[in-house]
Amino acid sequence: MGKPIDKLTIKGFKSIRCLEDFELKNLNILVGANGAGKSNFVNFFELFRRAFEDDKFKRKVLESYVEKQGGGDQYFYLGPKFTRSINVQIDCAEMYQFNMSLSPGTGGELLCTFNTVAETAGLHEEEVLGYLNELEGGVIRDWVVYHFHDTTALAEVRREHYKRNNEYLRADAGNLAAFLLRIRKKSPETYQKIREVVQLAAPFFDDFLLREDEDGDDILLEWRQKHTDFLFGPNQLSDGTLRFICLATALLQPDAPKIMLFDEPELGLHPYALTLLAEMFKKASHQTQIIVSTQSATLIDHFQPADIIVVERDKGESVFKRLNAEKLKDWLEDYSLGELWQKNIFGGRPGHE
Repeated sequence: MGKPIDKLTIKGFKSIRCLEDFELKNLNILVGANGAGKSNFVNFFELFRRAFEDDKFKRKVLESYVEKQGGGDQYFYLGPKFTRSINVQIDCAEMYQFNMSLSPGTGGELLCTFNTVAETAGLHEEEVLGYLNELEGGVIRDWVVYHFHDTTALAEVRREHYKRNNEYLRADAGNLAAFLLRIRKKSPETYQKIREVVQLAAPFFDDFLLREDEDGDDILLEWRQKHTDFLFGPNQLSDGTLRFICLATALLQPDAPKIMLFDEPELGLHPYALTLLAEMFKKASHQTQIIVSTQSATLIDHFQPADIIVVERDKGESVFKRLNAEKLKDWLEDYSLGELWQKNIFGGRPGHE
C-alpha cells in the first residue's frame, strides 16, 4: 500500500511551533509524557478535515467545531498575538500537495485558506479541477480520528440508534450495532474475525444479537455470553470490553479509511488485550495508514523502533523524532522498547523546562 501521507509540515499549531517535512510511515506510534503534544498532533487531523469540509461544502463545519472546542485562539502557538497564522503542508504519495493557512478572526473564529497542488501537466482546466476534487474527496474525507473513551451509561454506543446509519463507523462508534449488522450481511468472514478476536479478549463472550427483523428503525448492541440463553444489553459490557469491541471493529472493518488515528486506545484494556490490539494495528497498517498516540509501555513493546515517534517538550514546544534502531541495538538485546522508555533511554518522559 502506498502511504496516503508521505511528509507533513505544521507550523504554529498549539504546541507544535515548527514540524517541517516530517516523514510518516504506514505505522506511526507516538509516545511521550502528558502535555508533550501527542494529542495536539492527533487533533490537528481533526481540525484539518473540518477545515476542508467547511471550505469545499460551505456547511460551516469548521466554525461549529471550533466554537464547541472553546474558540479559535487556542489553536495558535502561544496565542494569536505571538503566532499570526497556522501553516500546513501535506505531501501525498500520488504527487500532490495540500496547503492550508489559518488566521485568527476578530470574534475568535478561524479564517481558512485551502488549496491543492498536483501534477496536472497537459490537462485542460476542467480536467484539472475534476482531478483535484477527486483527490481531495478521496483522501481528506477518508481520514477518521477514532475516540472510544466515552463509555458512560449515556454514551451513544450504549444507546439505541438508527438502523440505517451504517455506511461507516462513526468516530465515537455511536452506530456500532448498525455497522456490525452491515458487516455481518455484506462481509460474513470479516464479522467472524471481529467476533473471534473479541472472544480472545473476553472469553465469556459468544456473539452479538443484532436484531433486524423486528418493528422499528432502531437497533441496540445486544449480545450473548457462552453457556446461557440470557440476553445481555450494552450496559452489561464493561468499559474496557466495549472499547475493545469498538477498536476491533474499526481495525478489522472492510474498506477501511485511508488514514485511521487513535488517541490513547489503551485506556481500560488488559495487557493481553493490548497484545491483540498491537497485532491489529500492525495488520491494518498493510492496508491503511495508522497513527496512534499512547502512554502505554506495554503496548509499544510489540512494535519496532522505526514505528515509534518520541514526542517531547523543549522550551514549551513539541519536538518529534523517530527512533533509530541502530542506536538502540545493544540496549534491545537485554530490554524491550517499553522498558527502555521507562528507563528514559530514548526520552519521551517528563522533563524540566
